Formats: sequence, C-alpha cells, structure tokens
Amino acid sequence: MTWVDELISKYFEFLKSKTSIHTDDVTGWSVISTPFFGIFNDAIELYVKKNNGTILLSDDGQTIHNLELVGVNIFRSPKRKEILEKIFYNYGVNLKDDEIVIEANERDFPQKKYNILSAIIEINDLYTLAKHTIASIFKEDVKGYLDSQEIVYTPQFISKGSTGLEFTFDFQIAYKKREIVIKAYNNINKLNLSSFLFSWGDIKAVRESITKKEVLGLAIVNDEDKEVKSEYLEALKSKGADYILWTDRFSASNLHKLHSNGTS
Repeated sequence: MTWVDELISKYFEFLKSKTSIHTDDVTGWSVISTPFFGIFNDAIELYVKKNNGTILLSDDGQTIHNLELVGVNIFRSPKRKEILEKIFYNYGVNLKDDEIVIEANERDFPQKKYNILSAIIEINDLYTLAKHTIASIFKEDVKGYLDSQEIVYTPQFISKGSTGLEFTFDFQIAYKKREIVIKAYNNINKLNLSSFLFSWGDIKAVRESITKKEVLGLAIVNDEDKEVKSEYLEALKSKGADYILWTDRFSASNLHKLHSNGTS
C-alpha cells in the first residue's frame, strides 16, 4: 500500500468520524452533521425522514437562506439561476419552498446522499459570484481552454464505478484508444484531491472493461497567484493520474496530454 492509498483510507475514516446523527423522536426527522463546511464555516447538515419506504433528504432551506444572508440572491441573477438549474439537473435534486430535496430508498440512499451533498457544496460556491474580484468561474475558463484547442468533450460526465456509485467529472474526452476524465481545481487540497483520486480509481477498471480504452485521470489546477503544493502533484503522478498547471496550459507537453490518443 502506497502513502496515497493510506491517505485515501484515512480520508474515509475521517468522514466517518466527523459524521454525527441526531434524531427527533417527536417529528421523526434525523439530522446528519457532515464533515463538510458551508459559507459560514459551519458543518453542512442534512435532514432525513423515512415515510412508507421513501426516504426524504433535505437541507431544510439553509443553503439558499445562507446565500441570501451574504447578499447573494440567486433568483435575481439569470446567470446564477442558470448555474443553479444545471446543478439541480446534474445531481437529480429539486427545490421545494427554498429547500433542496431529493427522494431515496434504502437501496440507493448512499448515492442520493452523495448527490444532495455534492449539490449543496456546489451551490455554496455561488457565494464567490458575489465577490467583485472574481471575473469568472474557473470551470468556465477550463471550458474555454478546451474550446480553444477544438477538443470535443462531454461536460459534467457521469460514470458508475465498481462500488456502484455514480461520480461526476467536470469534463470527459473520448478518443479511439484513450478516455480522459478531467477535474478542474480552482483550489486543490487534501480532501478534494483524495475524492478525485478515489472517484477516478473507482470508475477506471469498469470503464476500461466496457470501452476497451485506457482511462486517464487529469487534473487542471489553477496556480495563478497561488502556490500549489508539490505533494498534491506528486500524489496525482504516483496514482497514475496527471495534471496541467493553468499558467503552463499552452506548453507543448501539456497540450499533448489533451490531444494524445494513447498511441504514444
């Protein structure tokens, strides 16, 4: 077992140790406190209730409410509303009276819990759109970069892994002998790196068995005005993935990573 394997194992141990559950016997609602943080640096909480075999998961309206508290009104901005609708579509969640909700059953509960939590985290990122210093979303910059290279890609690519869970990648490029799944990192850290390595590793064997293609994991990392720790880049390499630093994105070696069909 490599140190990266140990890191991923510790990541899941951390998630479990930092997750707590409290149940209200009167209302029947349970509150799951997760290790992930909202815009006020407090734990994101999910509200769960079972009724006649259907499990309802909700954020209790906290996500939209907190954005409004910091001056972000999603519904007054066509751009923010468009992004919100895309997030809902990608993760299969809905909005009901400002609550983010999704229905599950016992079989698909892990996937649905992952989906609503992922949606909440992405919606919280809309807070950055309230900062005037933010000119664009990094994912959109990466999209423009791929477009400039006339690369045909699938945005918000979803694939099921060996665990049975479905994972969403920012982009996917399909060649005859190679498939590339891409994660765009405006900020890279131990948690989101471990999550990417796990999700890519989980789909890799399944995709390669189905498509008979090599499946490469590629991280495009924003290093403008910020330092990217070498240990993160080394971790990607040690697991067989690769990366492109944004400031060096037009170098011949990095363009080759995007255009290579796996023949050389």
